[in-house]
Amino acid sequence: MLIALLLLFGGLVLTIYGANWLVDGASSLAKKMKISNLVIGLTVVALGTSMPEFVVSFISSLNGNTDIAIGNVVGSNIVNILLILGVSAMVYPITVQHSTVWKEIPFTLLAAVVLFFMANDFLIDGASASFLSRIDGLILLCFFLIFIYYSFETSKNSTETEQLVVKIFPVWKSLFLLAIGIVALVGGGKLLVAGAVDIARELGISEAVIGLTIVAVGTSVPELATSVVAAIKKNSDIAMGNVVGSNIFNIFFILGTSATISPLPFNLSMNTDLVICIAASLILFGFMFTGQKSKITRLEGALFTLAYIGYTIYLVVASV
Repeated sequence: MLIALLLLFGGLVLTIYGANWLVDGASSLAKKMKISNLVIGLTVVALGTSMPEFVVSFISSLNGNTDIAIGNVVGSNIVNILLILGVSAMVYPITVQHSTVWKEIPFTLLAAVVLFFMANDFLIDGASASFLSRIDGLILLCFFLIFIYYSFETSKNSTETEQLVVKIFPVWKSLFLLAIGIVALVGGGKLLVAGAVDIARELGISEAVIGLTIVAVGTSVPELATSVVAAIKKNSDIAMGNVVGSNIFNIFFILGTSATISPLPFNLSMNTDLVICIAASLILFGFMFTGQKSKITRLEGALFTLAYIGYTIYLVVASV
């Protein structure tokens, strides 16, 4: 068990640092190539903060640990809404822009609903088994392209003057950071998955529960840090945008890519977690019209956090 824990946390540290090195190196190279801050923010940085989830889900799917692959994504989305937004709102109430209320949050809800329908071949079609096929993966990637297009168009029309701060390094250092970031991500991802599988076997609980809890929280650390710091600085747009963008990215890009490369069998027991993910998105949307409209108050943040604690207790108790 000790070795499994060391593998898990060692892999987690490597994936998080690897993502940071990848973002720093790629952003510096992009800046040297005269690529705009807008494009860097929408591509390199957005991809970097979700790289831990991507690497873990991708490696898990290749190894046949599909419960961890899907559980990591679903669990991360639940963590993002209930825990990260909850803690951030308790630090400072989060004001939400009109476009986010009516476009980005519904798009997050759409992602969860689409995943539910695609994954439930047994319930909907009466198929002998449920899985995310390559066709499902390609459709998810099409949704992702639509979201990227929307993000570019929205940013072009935005009056926001704040610019992305990009560290510029010599070319050799940028390439070194890029290379070491990729190596750390791949190596860390393999260690994390191996540790998670070993822990599940040692404790006699399912890989899905490990993916939904320890792995999901661990790979969401970059989003947690970003949103909490943004809340402390009273920058609501970053706190909210980070969570909403990550949730859309996780389902449409990460699961889309993983399923396209290797179809993912779906464990029907995860439907409960998918429903919770959908419910969390619905409640988030509902909070936009209660109390102080278009704002997540400290009370609502506390309710989100308590809901996540309750959800985690339910997972642990149900797995025993």
